[in-house]
Amino acid sequence: MTAFYFDNRFIHELPGDPSLQNQPRQVLGAFWSPVVPQPVETPQLIAFASEVAVLLGIPEAELTAGAWLNALSGNAVLPGMTPFATCYGGHQFGQWAGQLGDGRAISLGELIYNQQRWELQLKGAGVTPYSRRGDGKAVLRSSIREFLCSEAMYHLGVPTTRALSLVLTGESIWRDMFYDGNPKQEPGAIVCRVAPSFIRFGHFQLPAMRGEHQLLNQLIDFTIDRDFPHLSGEPATQRRARWFHEICRATATLMVEWMRVGFVHGVMNTDNMSILGLTLDYGPYGWVDNFDLHWTPNTTDAEGRRYCFGRQPAIARWNLQRLAEALGTVMSDHAVLEEGLSQFDQAFAREIGEMLAAKLGFTHWQENDSALVDRLFALLQQAEVDMTLFFRQLAVVEPHTPDLTVLADVFYRDDLFQQYQVDFQSWLQDYGQRVLADGQPAQERLAKMNRVNPLYVLRNYLAQQVIEDAEQGNYQPIAELLEVLRHPYTEQSGKEAYAQKRPDWAREKAGCSMLSCSS
Repeated sequence: MTAFYFDNRFIHELPGDPSLQNQPRQVLGAFWSPVVPQPVETPQLIAFASEVAVLLGIPEAELTAGAWLNALSGNAVLPGMTPFATCYGGHQFGQWAGQLGDGRAISLGELIYNQQRWELQLKGAGVTPYSRRGDGKAVLRSSIREFLCSEAMYHLGVPTTRALSLVLTGESIWRDMFYDGNPKQEPGAIVCRVAPSFIRFGHFQLPAMRGEHQLLNQLIDFTIDRDFPHLSGEPATQRRARWFHEICRATATLMVEWMRVGFVHGVMNTDNMSILGLTLDYGPYGWVDNFDLHWTPNTTDAEGRRYCFGRQPAIARWNLQRLAEALGTVMSDHAVLEEGLSQFDQAFAREIGEMLAAKLGFTHWQENDSALVDRLFALLQQAEVDMTLFFRQLAVVEPHTPDLTVLADVFYRDDLFQQYQVDFQSWLQDYGQRVLADGQPAQERLAKMNRVNPLYVLRNYLAQQVIEDAEQGNYQPIAELLEVLRHPYTEQSGKEAYAQKRPDWAREKAGCSMLSCSS
């Protein structure tokens, strides 16, 4: 077998939990606990991402059998791996929740390949000291969603953690999917997710809240040295300021990318926010079908809609404020933290304009474009128009004589198409004039729009269909859907079924409209 090098800096350089008791408890004075994944009965690799295997230097033949399959199922530890779970806290739905930690995630180690660092983390491999009342396991439906979405987001160009493998464990796990007192047994599964770092805002919040300032200082310096090495040579005060500013700008970019493709995370708690600006933790996420700034995929959030589509940028800033408060307990110059938040505002304002200009096919963003976009968003929401297909189809509208019938198929209801026909036609006339004012060649505009407006996204009903097939023992649709999602901006012959708007049967169907946090 190929030899692999793990340096595991997180556990070598940061204080760990001296207790070996693997049971839920408060862990003080430590950032991690040693944990051994729980062996499973009959592991079966049912999907993997070949590109991620290449990133890690794992030959495909080794990934699909033998020692690597055992490691990815929690049945073995390869040389150099030292499994651990990390300790962090967080605000959940706006309220401080105290210690949270990796309740269902166990890191195998930090692999170094081609001078790049990749932390390998099993999700669903058993209980940890941070599992609280849970069993640390994951079920097939949520594991398929995490596996597919991790890779779909990467190919869309959205910063994200990656997914290496999806393993069926052979176990049956009790889950109450709707939190309605009717649990049932579901097949168990494990995803191996991969990222340069899984450090979250909550890792800094917990020691700050506990008054463990020495620990917090250690973590800040470690994170900069390991994950932001280009800042390591600067004076300490300046280094920390620039580090926080980079986190703020990366978070702004992430929000712009989510809004661009119509992705809704669903659980933007501070413990689900990455210091690298990566999309982290795929729970009850969803893609906007009919454009709706108030839509949330999370049943837990259905009443308050704190994490709905349109509020995501504001919530990201709120989360950054909570991170700034934590850092402010050990950073005396609070002005640099305020400057970081201002940089979020500036970066988001600049990049959201650039993104909208690209989606609409403009050469650049103009201040008076805001009114045109506001009108459009209101119409899209009122008339129940498919977000993905509208922007894709808008690219073929002829600006000299814009014809609304070109867009007829992207409406979900014929009656609303008729009701808003005049308003849409008026908007198209103004849009056409704006496009013509740019003087951009038609083919150039089409190509530009098609580079940022995907044709294929991981629609909720597509994921649910694959899940239902897998639960019946048919895993081939996972690979088929993943292959389509690898090329989201390119029209693929014979794949028209993957580029359809949500069918009527999926409007209220469980898993296709909203989901719970249950896994």
